[in-house]
Amino acid sequence: MDKIFKALASEPRRRILHYLMAEPMTVGEIADNFEMAMPSISRHLAVLKEAGVVREQKRGQYVIYALVPEQLTGQLYDFLTPFCDQARAIAEARPRRRGRE
Repeated sequence: MDKIFKALASEPRRRILHYLMAEPMTVGEIADNFEMAMPSISRHLAVLKEAGVVREQKRGQYVIYALVPEQLTGQLYDFLTPFCDQARAIAEARPRRRGRE
C-alpha cells in the first residue's frame, strides 16, 4: 500500500497517469507533455511501475507504457474499505487475485 501512496504523492506522476489513461505512450511521448528531461520522466515511470499501476512492453526499439487501471483502483478500494461502505461493496464484489487474500 505504501508504494501506491508514494506513486500518487507526486504531481508529475499523477499527470503521467492521466496521460496514460487516454492511451499507452512511449517515454518521449510522455515527456512531450512536460518541461523536464526524459531521465526524470523515466524515474517517475519506475516509481509507477514499482507500485504496479503502470506496465511496460517493448515494441521494436520503443518501450510502451500503459496504465493498469484495475491495480490502481483495486489498491485504492482496499485502502478505503474500512472507511467507506461503497468502497467495501466494490472491493467485496471484485474477484480476488492470488496472493492478495
